[in-house]
Amino acid sequence: MEIQILLSRIGREVIFWMAWVIIPLIMEIIPAFGGFFILLKKKFTKKPIPNEKFFPEITLIIPVYNSAGTLRACLESVYNSKYNLKMLDVLLINNESKDNSYEVYAKFRAEYKELQMTWLNASQGKAKALNLALFNSHGKYIIHIDSDGILHPSALKNMADRFERDPDTSCLTGAILTDYKQIEQSDGFIMKIIRRCEFYEYCQSFLAGRNFESEFNSVYTLSGAFSAFRKSAILKSKMYNTNTVSEDTQVTFQMRNIQNLKVKLCENAFFFVDPIESCNKLYTQRQRWQRGEIEVSHMFLMEHMNIVKSFFSNFMVRVLMFDHTFAFPRLIWYFALIFLVFLNYPVSLVIGSIGIIYLLYVFSTFLFFINVLMYLDDAKDVRDITDQSGISYLFYHCSILLYSGFALPVSSTAPRRKANGKPQP
Repeated sequence: MEIQILLSRIGREVIFWMAWVIIPLIMEIIPAFGGFFILLKKKFTKKPIPNEKFFPEITLIIPVYNSAGTLRACLESVYNSKYNLKMLDVLLINNESKDNSYEVYAKFRAEYKELQMTWLNASQGKAKALNLALFNSHGKYIIHIDSDGILHPSALKNMADRFERDPDTSCLTGAILTDYKQIEQSDGFIMKIIRRCEFYEYCQSFLAGRNFESEFNSVYTLSGAFSAFRKSAILKSKMYNTNTVSEDTQVTFQMRNIQNLKVKLCENAFFFVDPIESCNKLYTQRQRWQRGEIEVSHMFLMEHMNIVKSFFSNFMVRVLMFDHTFAFPRLIWYFALIFLVFLNYPVSLVIGSIGIIYLLYVFSTFLFFINVLMYLDDAKDVRDITDQSGISYLFYHCSILLYSGFALPVSSTAPRRKANGKPQP
């Protein structure tokens, strides 16, 4: 009888620690420690000094759909870039806009004649609009940005320099951050906190998460808001796919899985987007990212779904399993641990495990935060803005886990932003 009681207790303990502690420890916290030191080494590894006077020809593609309110600011950021405007060709692809986006474009073109711009009309969705632009591009490098964001002045130059000094890289994604100035102007305390969490999530996702993945050619998806290709590579692909809401992820899989090309992050090429407007839109955005991830995975990974074998041999399968399986213990952990008390687990064990795992999460987040600060050194103005909100860092470390639970933990696929083209189903 005593042996049965002992075995039952051991069984409960094993299930408890496997579900609530060991999985998060192996899947998130230990990789965070390893990632910290890898990014630390990358930061202090000497890089070739770029040729400040060399500007390869770039075609910049900007999809437009009802963008009258944001288009001028976007074009101004292009004009103010530290790039030779004579080597920059801007294609604006209108996808059946219903507002006065064209008037905004026409007025800007009349004022800034030095910038080469062309307006093209397309239909039937963002993917086909992008394909039309690709066929009309002439630059050595093709860069795509959304019309509801703003380029950092050095972004285009840094992106071109990265291609030039790394001839083996065929695709790059920029670092997307939300506009912190807009965050501080938010109405309401709760929305300001949510937007701050979103800002730090973007920082962590790109400057820590994708930065680490980039070192192993395991970036799951290019950012649809700011991505770049060698023209010679993208025109050999099947172009953007119209059968998914996540055409950026689909083209990423094409480049890496079919053409065996390197997909990396350009961590010092920043693009700023508007913060989320409401909790409902935040949740809808994350649902769309999850749907896109599943759709594209179904297109490319059906032959690799031997869970045991592929989990260790294919990072994309690991990402898929983490986002749609292992992430849920964290969600449950927030709300369900209290009920373990009613299953005869000692209160001290439940409270102790909460404290341990929470502190480990906070510490791993703090390590990523250190990585973020190091890589923001490449953009002093952005670093200055974040340094002014030092008090919020402490609050962030305490609140980011709850924010992640609400927003759905999609560490590899997020943030990508919404499609800046005609809405898709």
